[in-house]
Amino acid sequence: MRHKRIYLAWLVLHFLIIVAISCREVVWLVAHRLTALPPSWSYLAQKVEPITARALGQTLASSNPLRRAFLTYCHLAGTERGYGYFAPNVPDSFRLGFGVDYADGRSEYTLPAVNSRAAGLRVASLLDEIGRTPHPALREYVVKTIAGTIWREHPDAVKVRAVFGVTKLPSIVEFEQGKQEDFEFLYGYDFSRREAAAPLPQP
Repeated sequence: MRHKRIYLAWLVLHFLIIVAISCREVVWLVAHRLTALPPSWSYLAQKVEPITARALGQTLASSNPLRRAFLTYCHLAGTERGYGYFAPNVPDSFRLGFGVDYADGRSEYTLPAVNSRAAGLRVASLLDEIGRTPHPALREYVVKTIAGTIWREHPDAVKVRAVFGVTKLPSIVEFEQGKQEDFEFLYGYDFSRREAAAPLPQP
């Protein structure tokens, strides 16, 4: 009987975590106007968003043992993402491009290459994570890691420039008026051959 109570308490706790993460994701989507809801809802969600962040311990220091324990459990249980469903919505997509410079003055532009549809989905998910991370150093580290593949594909390059941005899709009304998608620049990074030769720091 005691074991059943423990299992039931654990099940309730796990369910509450899923509900909390779901609410956090939905509130984030509404706050950033990534849904079909009116702007007034977005304003309200912006007020609620800090509350949901505190409820999940996201305002605690990254070294806080409670936050680490919570994140560890969520990752092990697979509940840290995947519960932010909201439709209808076509979200803005993040893009990452590279400019490759050579010693003779030539320049060319390229995108991260993938060899399968599954790999393309993983890259798209990775770009979403880069765009949403609030840590500049982590963002630059991940972009530098991706840039490593560009160095391998262009061994004669002397510099690689990474341009990260988001494709802003028009609203239904704007699309009917003929407006096309826009690219909004967010971050830029320059990597030299010396940086590529140096070992990457451990995150």
